[in-house]
Amino acid sequence: MSKEWKPRLVAFFCNWCTYTAADLAGVSRLKYAPNVRVIRLMCSGRIDPQFILEALTKGADGVLIGGCHPNDCHYVEGNYKMLRRFQLLKRMLGDMGIEPERVRLEWISAAEGEKVRRVVNEMTEQIANLGPLGMPGRFAEWDREVESLAAQIEAREGGGCGCGSSGAETAEKEVAHV
Repeated sequence: MSKEWKPRLVAFFCNWCTYTAADLAGVSRLKYAPNVRVIRLMCSGRIDPQFILEALTKGADGVLIGGCHPNDCHYVEGNYKMLRRFQLLKRMLGDMGIEPERVRLEWISAAEGEKVRRVVNEMTEQIANLGPLGMPGRFAEWDREVESLAAQIEAREGGGCGCGSSGAETAEKEVAHV
């Protein structure tokens, strides 16, 4: 019996706007994809890019960030802080070979339950078209690349990394040095 792959999404929602809109969508019985896991934060400005990277490395195929509309943040400029971080994060993800469409930032007010439904469904469809991210598998691939580079360096330098060890121990330390 084969299982059909379904995208796994993590959503970081601001407590005052987007999370309340998601609650409104539920109360209004608006249906959206069930494969999203919502994490409520007090403010989108509280989201550290490390949270997003951690979600992706733990198996999420995409991350949705929801915050208050500009000039409507309960913490004055938290959403602008998130916007700056988001722009930097997109560049970093591109450098890592991760499609920028896997992370999305949306401004959703508490009264926009329909928008939560639409955005979650759009993102689920978009991630389904991109396919699985497979970050845990990529880590294994990157580890093999680093080990290969370490072996090349060891062969070129004649077995010494300058740290006072040699032999098989050297390859392990080279991986640590890279």
